[in-house]
Order: sequence, then structure tokens, then C-alpha cells
Amino acid sequence: MSSNKKYWKSVEELNENSSVVEALRNNEFVEEIPTDEFLGNEEALSSSSTTRRDFLKYVGFSTAAATLAACEGPVVKSIPYVVQPEQIVPGVADYYATTIADGFDFAHVLVKTREGRPIKIENNTIAGAKHAANARVHASVLSLYDNLRLKEPKLAGKDTDWKSVSAKVKAGLEEAKQTGGQIVLLTNTLASPSTDKIVADFITAYPTAKHVTYDAVSSSASLDAFEAVYGERALPEYDFSKADVIVSVGADFLGDWNGGGYGASYAKGRVPKNGKMSKHYQLESNMTLSGAAADNRLPMTLVDQKLALVKIYNTVTGSSVAAPKLTNEAVIEKMALALKKAGSKGVLVSGIEEKEAQLLVLAINAALTSQAFDVTAVKQVKSASDAVVEGLIKDMNEGKVHTLIMSGVNPVYSLADSAKFVTGLQKVTNSVAFSLKEDETAKLVKAAVPAAHNLESWGDVEINKGNYSLIQPAIRPLFASVQLQDALLQWVGSSVSYYDYIKAYWSTEVLSMTSWNKALHDGVYNKNVSALTAREVDFAGAASKLASSKGKGGLELHLYTKTGMGDGQQANNPWLQEFPDPITRVSWDNYLTVSKSDAEALGLVNHNVANGALNGSYATVEVGGAKVTAPVVIQPGQAKGTVGLALGYGRTAAIKSEMQVGVNAYPLYKGFNPVQSATVTLAEGEHEFACVQLQKTLMGQ
Repeated sequence: MSSNKKYWKSVEELNENSSVVEALRNNEFVEEIPTDEFLGNEEALSSSSTTRRDFLKYVGFSTAAATLAACEGPVVKSIPYVVQPEQIVPGVADYYATTIADGFDFAHVLVKTREGRPIKIENNTIAGAKHAANARVHASVLSLYDNLRLKEPKLAGKDTDWKSVSAKVKAGLEEAKQTGGQIVLLTNTLASPSTDKIVADFITAYPTAKHVTYDAVSSSASLDAFEAVYGERALPEYDFSKADVIVSVGADFLGDWNGGGYGASYAKGRVPKNGKMSKHYQLESNMTLSGAAADNRLPMTLVDQKLALVKIYNTVTGSSVAAPKLTNEAVIEKMALALKKAGSKGVLVSGIEEKEAQLLVLAINAALTSQAFDVTAVKQVKSASDAVVEGLIKDMNEGKVHTLIMSGVNPVYSLADSAKFVTGLQKVTNSVAFSLKEDETAKLVKAAVPAAHNLESWGDVEINKGNYSLIQPAIRPLFASVQLQDALLQWVGSSVSYYDYIKAYWSTEVLSMTSWNKALHDGVYNKNVSALTAREVDFAGAASKLASSKGKGGLELHLYTKTGMGDGQQANNPWLQEFPDPITRVSWDNYLTVSKSDAEALGLVNHNVANGALNGSYATVEVGGAKVTAPVVIQPGQAKGTVGLALGYGRTAAIKSEMQVGVNAYPLYKGFNPVQSATVTLAEGEHEFACVQLQKTLMGQ
């Protein structure tokens, strides 16, 4: 069947008078790439205009430490996915089943090693391994070899050894115990049952201690809502393959929403069977992967999304909560009726980080009796409470915290009001950070301890309730790293190693009818769990509150995480910096996405230069006194009245100068709210993006 549709690569092609488009159409390859002039010559390479592939070689990491570690042989207690060889055979790869868990990404994987060195991450496809690797997980193998990793423990900024650090921290803990000083263990979401037990033992030994979880990108409102209804601090799980109708209100479930990992189940439902496939409706502000895949996408502001959610709630549940009329009322009504008709074959998800919105999501899916909505194997990849984190900062500034032990967090970089945290940190008597690098936070503490990389560690994770997995090292530690769990065990007076602790814990608390070696070999172990029971909650009250939502003036700033960079933990990874955004095709940058109509009103422009490269204006974004100046990308599909900006960029500490790119958007993340009322103004200058827009090769990069 013929089609009159015209497809375009760039907005520039919509300009019929563009000389750039015509020139590139006639001459696709503008010039020959002069690779012979710089390969093998570091000075020439650093100063030349080269291909990005060769630039990545230049900024690549050293493997000297890995070579030494590999020479010592494999980790004896680790068990490879295939039959363990008696010795390493050069050229023959070994595979180890493990789990990647860094507080933001969680995945069941296989680690491919050659001559004792991890070289590649692959998905674990054994039955029960539910969580596949994303771009960041695949790239994490390179971060193992980052030569800017913290190599030795530090006291007051000077190199020392673990024994000295441990003795100092232990003395501080005893002092806090005797004086009644507060001890705080601040970590990212661990989702580790054995670590939870160690932390409980630690609190028993030091009664003034408490454990605070901090997620740089918060899901606190979603957790609060689920806890209010089901009594457990977790997130519902979704299986989109069981849905015939999918409605998403601001949730990029093909991206990082709720920890991501929904692509496989979504794809199953999108394969036509007997002439039918799932129907996907998407309401959103930023243009996302989910929006690009949807059958029907409506660009909407957050306020309109809330009102639409109320109207869908009314239709599905039979309620009659009054809400203002929307411009696209008929489309929303049609969508709601399709969802109600689908019944148990329908599902609704939302990325609106407000408790009332998430309560309506739970109510709608319960009313549908949605098969895709799972409150049994709930997701445990987020656990932080915004209120608890804010309470900790208040206690620090009031001088109540004697000892602060941090692991897997970098609040000096990622907190919106990090200045308050820094001021409070200076009032803490004893501060220690377990960190892969001497990052923004590790630079300010009294003791910094090199943390073990995921591929050097032992551990366990319960990503979904009942879905247990093990972490095992694929190489000996490259540096003098210490795991938090081993440190906690030492400080409570235990002589047991974390490996022995996990093995004993799993043997008594987790495993049944299987051996430790079998579980370690498979990497995963599943147990049956019971579904959670819903409580009585005032859903109608939540809907009424949501229906009264109004705009705060200015433009809506929607903060999000990019598929490549995530929350910014791996900002020093050139593979991820080079990874182009699947929507804008821009790499090595974050930027302000703006609709065409808003761009024209603000005087913001994009244009393509003679070699096809994309250039753009700069804009200053102001939220509550915090200002950030970023380049602008005029994004087709961006909702009018909204702008988007990615988190995770703008890092400077322990980052190679070549990768100190982008701007830090966390200062705009006020109150852990991803949507802010912002003022946007044109700034001076013009930015050249690393972005393939009109040809296959961007010259000059």
C-alpha cells in the first residue's frame, strides 16, 4: 500500500530554502577523515580534530592494576557460570553470574572474563533472572578500570591504611555510644537482605545509630502512596505483556521510570497476534522513548496530566470528582473508556511524583483488577524518604550528629541545596565516606575509604520480593578497597568476613532444597511470596486534591535522567558520554529541550552549519534563586509551556577534564520534585552539539 508520508531527519529539513540541507543531500560525505595524521601520536591526537572513536581511545582508562590483579589468579570462592577450569586458559573466556546493584541500576548479568580480567557484561538468561542490563550496566565494566578511582584510604586528605581509618572510626563510635551522640549510616538503596541484617546488628551494638537511605533521584511520593495502601515501602511491579491497553501519564517506562527494565515485556505485547497487539496511550511533557513508541501521544503540561488522571479515575471507578475541562477532553474520555473496557487486560502507570497521583494509579489498577499490575513480587529498587533525608540535614546543622558513615552516595553533588549539607557536615565530629572515587563528598569528609567496585565485591540483592540474587567478584580488588559490610562487621566486633556471613545467612534464611554452590552458579534464587492486602484509603479525597491543581506561572521545568548517563554516577565513563540520546541524538551534553512555539517566543534558535552540525542558543533557567545556563535543543513533541533538562551532568571532582561536560541540574531539583516552575531567558553565546543531524558523520569531532 502506497503512502504519502514524508520522513525527515531534522527540523532543518522542514525549511524548504535551506542551502545546508541541499548541499549535504548532494554531497553526503563532506571530507575525508585524516586518521593517518594523529593515530599513535598522543600530542597530535589531543590537539587535532579527530573522530570520536579515536578520541575515546585517548581518554580511555589504564589497565595496569587489572593486569597485576589478574596475574594472581581467579577469586577462589567465585564460581563461573560454566564449568570452573582448574586454571586460566589463555584465550578461553570464563563467565561468572552476578548482579549489578549501584542504587540506581539493578540487573542480573554474566561477566565475561579473559585471563582473569572482566571485559564484557552480558544478560543472565537463566530462569528466574528477570532484570536485563541497560546501557549503563553494560558500560560499568569500563568503570572498573577507571584510573581516577580512590586507591588508598585517606585521613584528613592524606594517604593512610585501612587499619588506621578503622581504629579512628571505631573510637568515634564508642565515644558517640558513651555520650549519646547520634550515629547515622547514610547509604543508597541497597535492597540487600544480608546487609539489612548487618545494619540491624550494628544498631544493636550502637543504640544511638540509625540507617538513612538517600536516592539521588527520588521516588519518595510513589513509595509513600504504596506504603499507605499496602503497608510496605516498595513499588508495584508491572508486566506489560499482559496488557491489551496501556495508559501512561508521565511515565517513561521504556526509560528509567521505577528502575526501568520494562522493555522486554512491553515488546511482547507489541507483536501482533491474530491481528491484534497492545494499544499504548502516552500523556507526557518531554518527548521520551515511551512517547516515541506510543500509538497515541498527547503532549501535556503536568497540570493537565493531573486533571486527565482524575478524569480517567472517574471513568474507571465510577466516581464523580469534579475537575476542570481539558482542551483534549474527548481524547481523554476515549482513552479512559478504552482502558475500562479492557478491564483486567488494561493497566495505567504514572510518573507524577505526588502521593495523590500515585494513590489514583493504585486505585485505577485495583478497579481494573489489572493482570499487568503486581503487588506480590513488588519492586525494592527504591526506598528513600525525602522527609527523613531532610530531617538528617537538619540534625547535622543543629550539631546532633556525632558520626556520619556514608556509602554509595554523593549528596554534595546531587542535593539541590547541597550548601546546607556541607555546612552540616562541618559540624559532624566523625565523618567517613566509602566511595569509588574521591568525589565531591569524599573530598570533604575526615576519612575516605576506597569502595570495592561491583565486579570486585560479594553481596546479595532482592530486587523484587522473593527474587534473590548474589553478587560475586570476577577479579581480585585492584586497589586497597574495603566493603562497607566488612567494615560494619569489624566495628561490631565480629571476626567473620562478609563472604562467610552471606553464606551462613543464605543457608539459614534464604535457601531451601538447593545448595549454596548451585545458587552461586545460577546467580539467582526465587521463593514464593504472598500478595499484599490493600487497606482502606481516601482515594476520592486524593482525586479532589489533584483536581484542584493549578499552574504556578512561568514554564514547567521537567527534570529527567538520560538513557546513557542516569543519575551521573558514571560521568567519567567515555562510553556513556559518547552514547547518543535516542531522541535528540546528542551526546557529550545535557541541554534544555524546548517546544518550537516557546523557542520562538523566547528568541531561542537551532540551526545547522555547513558540515551538518547542530548549533544552538544558550538559555538561563532559574528556579527559586538557583540558576543554570544550558544550551537549547528545540525538540519536536515537547509540550508547549514546558522545558526539559537532564540530571547527572556537570560533575568536576575525580573526572577527567575531557568529560567535565554539561551542567549540573541538581540545584534545580528543589524538594526532590522533578517538576519545577521556572523562568527561562535567552543567554549569550552559541553552542555546538556533538549531534548527527543531517549526515552520518559529524566533521570536526
